[in-house]
Amino acid sequence: MKADLSGVPETMLIPLWARAEEARKPNPIFRDDKASELVSTIDYDFARFEKAWRSQVGVAVRTILLDNAVRAFLARNPDAVIVNLGAGLDTRYTRLGAVNVLWYDLDLPQAIELRRRFFAETEGYRLLPKSMLDPSWMDEIREDDRSVLFIAEGLFMYFSEEELKPLFKTLVTRFPGAEMLFEMLPMALVGKSRRHDSVTKIGSAVDFKWALKNSREMTEWHPGIEFVDEWNYFDFHKDRWRWFGVIARLPFIRPRMAPRIVHLRFRTG
Repeated sequence: MKADLSGVPETMLIPLWARAEEARKPNPIFRDDKASELVSTIDYDFARFEKAWRSQVGVAVRTILLDNAVRAFLARNPDAVIVNLGAGLDTRYTRLGAVNVLWYDLDLPQAIELRRRFFAETEGYRLLPKSMLDPSWMDEIREDDRSVLFIAEGLFMYFSEEELKPLFKTLVTRFPGAEMLFEMLPMALVGKSRRHDSVTKIGSAVDFKWALKNSREMTEWHPGIEFVDEWNYFDFHKDRWRWFGVIARLPFIRPRMAPRIVHLRFRTG
């Protein structure tokens, strides 16, 4: 099955490859059989990523960090609503096997068209073929007084701060009490996608537009944004990061080199 993707949508194939590749490791951080199935089915030159070991480790670590954070949220809110922004070919819904949740995977129509070939909608699982910047998708989220969690993995770095601020302000207003988990790119990579070991291998030119050195600056975007926590990738599975992780954890380098998962909450009232 051929994947006719270009631009940012093509980047969805990088984490898919990375998750499938993790299963081939002697001591995998996790297993994602669905990702392996998709990689074996999609007609795409995944071999182009075979030397991108830093990307592979980064995706593996962020996957387990997000999985654990989502599990913790569901332990507190077992009948929650999950909205996965820029879902691409993410397999978290399948991998976690969550029950009693209402799960939405949102992405551009081009990406959702490919996703429909592998994932069938159900009463509790919905696909939304829209840009996250088109606020009309919010009208399709059925909350039913449930707790809401937004996930944005490998997404926000492709948008400018001018595009992201209005999105967050709308989310705070429309979904008070909701929480968000998202990936923050290292500041050192903004404007420098040509230095990325996997993004440079895709067929289209894309760039990294946004990151913050201090995640807490986001609380200045809107009084309803509350910083909860964050997790630096280099603090986990340190053996997998080799020499690169040792350098990236040095105190004077760490602030600019830290890829991390950020946890926010939207205040009510």
